Amino acid sequence: MKHLYGLGLTLLLVVGQVSAADTLRCGSQLISVGDRSSEVLRKCGEPVARDDLGYKRSVNRREEYPVEEWTYGPNSGMYQYLRFVGNRLVQITSKRGR
Repeated sequence: MKHLYGLGLTLLLVVGQVSAADTLRCGSQLISVGDRSSEVLRKCGEPVARDDLGYKRSVNRREEYPVEEWTYGPNSGMYQYLRFVGNRLVQITSKRGR
């Protein structure tokens, strides 16, 4: 029984370290998955880092879209990572800082 409790506690801690969301609050503004990068920049300001992650090919493999990750934070010890594909926000991930 103690092993199950320890395993459950470990899983909770791991899940608590990284979480994904569909929206993020920037001051009094909200951004959502699907927003354009220009809208996110207007609402959240300049990120602390921008990383080019390469390109993603379309389903028909005829077009390539740039993939970028923007980092905001730390805000109360949390960093927010925003992933853009073709200038559209596709993922918001939060992770506690070190």
